Amino acid sequence: MAQTFTSTPVKKKNPLRKWIIIISICFVYIWAFSGIPIIQIKETSSEVISSIFAGLFQPDWDYVYDPAGEDLLRGLLDTLAIAVLGTVIAAVLCIPFSFLAASNMSRGKVFSGSGKFILSFIRVFPEIVMALLFIKAVGPGAFAGVLALGINSIGMLGKLFSEEIESLDLGPKEALIATGANPIKAIWFSVIPQILPSFLSFVIYRFEINVRSATILGIIGAGGIGTPLIFALSVRDWERVGVILLGIILMVVIIDFISGKIRERLT
Repeated sequence: MAQTFTSTPVKKKNPLRKWIIIISICFVYIWAFSGIPIIQIKETSSEVISSIFAGLFQPDWDYVYDPAGEDLLRGLLDTLAIAVLGTVIAAVLCIPFSFLAASNMSRGKVFSGSGKFILSFIRVFPEIVMALLFIKAVGPGAFAGVLALGINSIGMLGKLFSEEIESLDLGPKEALIATGANPIKAIWFSVIPQILPSFLSFVIYRFEINVRSATILGIIGAGGIGTPLIFALSVRDWERVGVILLGIILMVVIIDFISGKIRERLT
């Protein structure tokens, strides 16, 4: 019995479509680069650059600790405290929003959609915008930075946490409810143990981001080490700028190392 083979027609690539895409991409790049102003090197640029590098390699070590006034250690501790408090606020407040946004925990798409909308709305505003709003509301200082980081971090943590909840196995929860447990106990003993390692890992990761963000927020007056950094830059005290940058780099490296080890144990 002879077998008949039918050949599927091979679609020919349209060269015109390919050239249209290439020309469109080139047009976008030309349009983007045409708006960049021409770089002009000033006569004093080399002097300023050499002064910056001289300050980095010859930092003001006397600023590291000053018992009588402001110093580097106090600024770094303030930055760390802002990041810790902001992360704690976000870690607590994101829990109800994440359960509301999770489709397998909310009653109907309306509640889940509203939770996702709230988290997306919070993520729209960057930390700097949040900090400027809170500086106007509560005044400049560390409290404005804490509120800015805390509220802004809710959006990211809530989204990650809700996605983790949606990927859970709800079999243990349904089994507990079938045995007579109320929904709160079912969530506490079946859902929380499954998501707790991932939740702690997300919180630690967000803490790393908040440490860097707290440094930037200090530049606009939201407390932390950024405030003396912008003052040193404004008066061109490059030796103090150098020691502040070295302190920030050392703090970030140590925090990244410790948090990485903690996340390895959680996973």
